[in-house]
Amino acid sequence: MTEHTSRPLIGAHMSVAGGLARAFERGQHVGCVTLQIFQRPNRQWRAPRLTKAMVEAFQAARRATGIAPVVAHACYLINLASDNAVTRRRSRRAFIDEVKRSRRLGLPGVILHPGSAADRETAIARIADGINHALDATPDSSTTVLLETTAGAGRSVGGRFEDLAEIIDRIEQRDRMGVCLDTCHVFAAGYDLRTRRTYRRTMRALDGAVGLDRLRVIHVNDATGDLGSRLDRHAHIGQGRLGEEAFRLLMTDHRLVNVPKIIETPKRKGRTLMDGVNLATLRHLAGERPGMPGSPRARWQVGPNAG
Repeated sequence: MTEHTSRPLIGAHMSVAGGLARAFERGQHVGCVTLQIFQRPNRQWRAPRLTKAMVEAFQAARRATGIAPVVAHACYLINLASDNAVTRRRSRRAFIDEVKRSRRLGLPGVILHPGSAADRETAIARIADGINHALDATPDSSTTVLLETTAGAGRSVGGRFEDLAEIIDRIEQRDRMGVCLDTCHVFAAGYDLRTRRTYRRTMRALDGAVGLDRLRVIHVNDATGDLGSRLDRHAHIGQGRLGEEAFRLLMTDHRLVNVPKIIETPKRKGRTLMDGVNLATLRHLAGERPGMPGSPRARWQVGPNAG
């Protein structure tokens, strides 16, 4: 592991209230270099139409701020593995819409919670089938589907790296598949990141299961729950059970310098707005100094419709 020689590729999940393009203004205000958004309501099946004017405003704001890449997080309601047939049908339609919107906005990736069902093998088969269906329905898109690691609570799939590997193995267009690692989730699922030894062991496990080349985004969140607790509850950087050393190891891992790192930490602590504070903590842990060169480019670029 070596010290970075350029500004870290970090950002936050930002609100799109008032219009998708507003996320860039908000992100720039807190020091984002990269960005994550919801491109449709995160807890509703119905979504407003994405108009040409909205797309143009989004792309103009991206050019004006220079924030890139921008990735989408899929609607929380989507569960491609659901035991309820109606929910599965709605999920498949909504996910196709997510991929289509990503293409129009020029987003290189859409992050997906794999899903949950009573039976693990059935869940994996349904998830893969749903993703194959979405990719077949969007042949003109280069948007990558990014399976997110989960805390492994209940019947959810994704608490083990092997879950993601099994899904990807069933995908026909595997060149459009990637992984999003969430530090809180993997810690809650039992993967330790707190010491150099355990960090290396966890990264070896990820590399062995899916390959570090498929790691396209990292959600950088501390955790309120203990190792293996299955508790998906995020904490401010360095103020949870993971602690600062885990994030120092992550931010100084030269293999991950081109992987966007996005916080989903609580927005406030009392009356203090915390996105800027958490991003500043990550820059400090990365060893950033005043006058450093610009940020590295992400290992995969924006889609064909990017402005």
